[in-house]
Amino acid sequence: LMPPVMGAAAFLMAEFVGVPYIDVVKAAAIPALLYFTGVWLGVHFEAKRKKLKGIPRAELPNPLTLLKERGHLAIPLIVIVYLLVSGYTPMRAALVAIFLSILCAMLRKSTRMKPIEIVYGLERGAKGVLGVLVACASAGIIIGVVTKTGVGLRLASGLIDLAGGMLLPAMFFTMITAIVLGMGVPTTANYVITSTIAAPALEQMGVPVLAAHMFVFYFGIIADVTPPVALAAYAGAGISGGNALKTGVHASKLAIAAFIIPYVFVLSPVLLMVDATPLAIVSVTLTALLGMIAISSALCGFLADHCRPYERILLIIAGLLMIKPGGITDLVGLALFVVILVMQYRRAKEAA
Repeated sequence: LMPPVMGAAAFLMAEFVGVPYIDVVKAAAIPALLYFTGVWLGVHFEAKRKKLKGIPRAELPNPLTLLKERGHLAIPLIVIVYLLVSGYTPMRAALVAIFLSILCAMLRKSTRMKPIEIVYGLERGAKGVLGVLVACASAGIIIGVVTKTGVGLRLASGLIDLAGGMLLPAMFFTMITAIVLGMGVPTTANYVITSTIAAPALEQMGVPVLAAHMFVFYFGIIADVTPPVALAAYAGAGISGGNALKTGVHASKLAIAAFIIPYVFVLSPVLLMVDATPLAIVSVTLTALLGMIAISSALCGFLADHCRPYERILLIIAGLLMIKPGGITDLVGLALFVVILVMQYRRAKEAA
């Protein structure tokens, strides 16, 4: 989800939509920042609710020391991003980065690689790319079948009929379709499937092509933390020793922003920086951020103090109002959010 390097799916999206890769990166920037901010807020509110304390500053690693010892290894990453933004093909940019990685590793004795280690590194890289190659090969087959048989159009028409021609229900049914299709599927193959089967429904309803593809891309990925499949939650539960289903439920709560943001940029493509003024971008981003704060706090049960049941309901309403594009809904949602925040702040101050 996070630009500038979004994985192979971003390059496929650029090809499918017919736009430069840099346009995909620009479109993904604000939604990705909002998503990670939403996850951070969820963790923050959960920690506040459980009265958890952070690691003492004295025990934290020194970032300057780490940068001094390993900072040179970031040079290839910076260069590959620069080359991609400058218009180089992904193949040429990757080739330059490979050679640069070897050269940069030689700058310090602690990171210098022996010839056999370089060979092993190339071998691991080749094995790692096999999954992408298979997905890309499958992409042509899937697109061919969907195009020639008309399955995609029929499914899109079915979703539109089921939604009664209304955009919001169509978005909901497309979301469910993308989540189901994305369960247990690697990211690249996931995007190929969802973009060819689910995205046409939104495109037929007048949603911009890039927004439609980003919509299914988000929900295809979020399938990894959505129960009952939630493969990423199973991996997390295996590491933490927790219950897989509970881990998936908590992951979905923390990732609530990923369920909300796609609706925002479909209803208001300004968030994707498509034909938008700076003022409009800032306005939509701020209201979406405040909306996510309200909803995250409602799900976690903490804002400035522990949330009472009615406060949770009001916070969700306030969040949805601020997320929905429109000046009046933004003002009403903001007013409701501020009232609850002030009430909780006073309550927390009295209890202190």
